[in-house]
Amino acid sequence: MTTRIYVPCDAAALSMGADKVAKAMAAEAQKRGLDVTIVRNGSRGMLWLEPLVEVETTQGRVAYGPVRVGDIAGLYDAGLLSGGAHRLGHGLTEKIPFFARQQRLTFARCGLTDPLSLDEYKAHGGLEGLAKALALAPAAVVEEVTQSGLRGRGGAAFPTGIKWRTTLGAAADQKYIVCNADEGDSGTYADRMVMEGDPFVLIEGMAIAGLAVGATKGFIYIRSEYPHAFGVIQEAIRRAEAAGILGKSVMGKGPAFHLEARLGAGAYICGEETSLLDSLEGKRGQVRAKPPLPAISGLFGKPTIINNVISLASVPWIMAHGAKAYADFGMGRSRGTLPVQLAGNIKRGGLFETAFGVSLRTLIEDLGGGTHSGKPLRAVQIGGPLGAYHPAHELDTLLDYEAIAAIKGMLGHGGIVVFDESVDMAKQARFAFEFCAQESCGKCTPCRIGARRGVEVVDRIIAADHREANRVLLDDLCSLMTDGSLCALGGLTPLPVMSALHHFPEDFNRPALPLAAE
Repeated sequence: MTTRIYVPCDAAALSMGADKVAKAMAAEAQKRGLDVTIVRNGSRGMLWLEPLVEVETTQGRVAYGPVRVGDIAGLYDAGLLSGGAHRLGHGLTEKIPFFARQQRLTFARCGLTDPLSLDEYKAHGGLEGLAKALALAPAAVVEEVTQSGLRGRGGAAFPTGIKWRTTLGAAADQKYIVCNADEGDSGTYADRMVMEGDPFVLIEGMAIAGLAVGATKGFIYIRSEYPHAFGVIQEAIRRAEAAGILGKSVMGKGPAFHLEARLGAGAYICGEETSLLDSLEGKRGQVRAKPPLPAISGLFGKPTIINNVISLASVPWIMAHGAKAYADFGMGRSRGTLPVQLAGNIKRGGLFETAFGVSLRTLIEDLGGGTHSGKPLRAVQIGGPLGAYHPAHELDTLLDYEAIAAIKGMLGHGGIVVFDESVDMAKQARFAFEFCAQESCGKCTPCRIGARRGVEVVDRIIAADHREANRVLLDDLCSLMTDGSLCALGGLTPLPVMSALHHFPEDFNRPALPLAAE
């Protein structure tokens, strides 16, 4: 009887030597005359255990990790193929506390299947949502997504159904679906994990979106730093076309839907939807003024749906199980689940999909295990490099768009970056301005010039050069950038700056330091 051993092909696992582990696993089995098949799956999201090797047993899949090449002989000696006890063993994967406490909807298959096996995708519920969408009128599909309460998971949290309804009602000879996979926020990797671990769910979600609004062409815009995801998506599209899921007719029943993957060139600003559209059109990525909204006049001037990877990947579950089933998860106006990404100075970093309503403290201290260094936690940044810094006393805040906004922060894409007591928050504030200055598209003055002036002002505060006057100037500059910037890059840069100044004023009042070198 052949035993299946799973070794992830996710980029995080690859960075920890997963390819070498997979080859060594196969070689050792052959040497011992064991009947083994190595399956390259996606990641389960428990990144501190990568490479996480799983073996299929009669009781279920048993996990071992982090596995190195030097551990493999010992694992086989300990009875790996029957789930034998070993110092790297964690028992049944689904019983590991970090995994067992999740509510996996969007990530239900990620790490469970071979990402490029359509047969496995279908065997685990794949294409059920698309089949149901094909049986409905476009307006009914839009209504289902609207009633689910799904909001944009890329950070803006705009109701997905309302965006779709706008494009459905726009008259045009051509409409587009664009997936924003330019995941550039610090501490975020959910989009990458979907594309590398369950690419067909994204393809299915985009096909459903096409049916819903009358679009026959789609693009997946992937950041250049994700070469593995780009390769997997390209192959998944090819296989979906060969199987008749995409192409001249969706699953042989619906209208045409063609899909392409495009690779970005490394610009953070192309995560902003209109800048992304410019890039797709072959132009320099620069922010467009609104109106018109992309839903009415987007790619090549045609009505265009632009959604984040997680937004689109959530749609198949909604269509398969119903809007109410999805909306039953969560709290307030935050419905469904969010894949939280724990990163930075944290003991157990990884992806944790959960319904809205869990506290930040539970995520960081209970599930994440606190800081990796063992030192006291001092600050948490939520929502990427433009997100606010929150002190430890705000960790009892619940995971909810409005609750995070109430403490003057933003949930964004669900990235949480942890800092211990060694962090210098004045330097973090300076970094926010420096990052904005580097990544600005240059189109508007408040962002292009304001960020550079911000670096200079923070430098003067750190150097104790007319501190009070420069704090007043910093307040004015931040107000100008917030109110006058064309997009969120310049408009949100003051958020981390002012939160650092508000919660950690002592870091801005230290004895004078030399001005930073230009």
